[in-house]
Amino acid sequence: MRLYLQTNPTSAEAPRYVQIVLEQDLLGGWTLYRESGAQGGRATLKREQFLEREQAIAAFEKARDTQLKRGYRVMFAQGQEGPHGH
Repeated sequence: MRLYLQTNPTSAEAPRYVQIVLEQDLLGGWTLYRESGAQGGRATLKREQFLEREQAIAAFEKARDTQLKRGYRVMFAQGQEGPHGH
């Protein structure tokens, strides 16, 4: 699953973005990547490991909801399925 969120651009500064990616690793665990920064600037990348899919999805949704509350808007979504998807 992948989400790309962005703030509304202002004339003074480039929009900020957050990209949240959830991937299953080869051993059956899950990795949540959170990349954030200013468009065209330096970015920071955080990585979290999860053993259970449910924990990983909960963390993904929490990260998404946090950014939505901060005023970010979803610009791109890939593989978004419901919490009980297959």
